[in-house]
This record gives sequence, structure tokens and C-alpha cells, in this order.
Amino acid sequence: MPVRIRLARVGRKKVARYRIVAADGRVRRDGRFLETLGSYSPQSDPKEFTIKADRVAHWLQKGAVPTVTVKNLLKQDRMAEKLEGIGKGLTAEQMNIERKPERTRKPKAKGKKKAG
Repeated sequence: MPVRIRLARVGRKKVARYRIVAADGRVRRDGRFLETLGSYSPQSDPKEFTIKADRVAHWLQKGAVPTVTVKNLLKQDRMAEKLEGIGKGLTAEQMNIERKPERTRKPKAKGKKKAG
């Protein structure tokens, strides 16, 4: 049973909210899952992102593979450093690891491109 750590959409139409879940890779996106690991709200300002570091560590040790989006969120949250600290027996307060700031993106060009 290949386990994936991925996003499952919740919330109403045009108001995206996601749960970060551990699910069987063969199940559909919003289908059955094994455990809820956190949440992600991309439309709030700043973006809200919570995660249970110890449970993510548990699933990663068992061989679960995160999707590209979840991998980027974990990288922003500095999960690798937190996992290293958990392995050494430290708590979140003792590690004092801050989340990386959100990536800024260039605004889209408003004019049309010239053909040629």
C-alpha cells in the first residue's frame, strides 16, 4: 500500500482550504485517508499553515512520499530541521525554528505579447 502525504480539499466553492493527510496513493484526492496531519489555507493573508511535525515524521519514517506541493510546504516550514531536532529528543520550544517567509512572485504582465 503506497502511502502519500498530500492535500485534500475542503471548504466551499471558490474558497479553497486543504487538509494535509496521509492517504493510500490509489485513493482519489478527497477520498478516504489514514490520518489528518495538518491544514493549509492559501487564500488567507498571510497564508495559514499548521502541521503535526511528530506525525509527519512518523509517516516519513514508514516510507510515505509527499507530493510536490506538500514537499514545498514542508521545506518552507523547515521540516527537515525539526525532524533532526525531534530525533535528538528536543521539543519545538527548545529548537526555536522559525518558518521561512513566503515566496514573493512577480505580477503578471497586463499587455498582450506581440506575435513575430
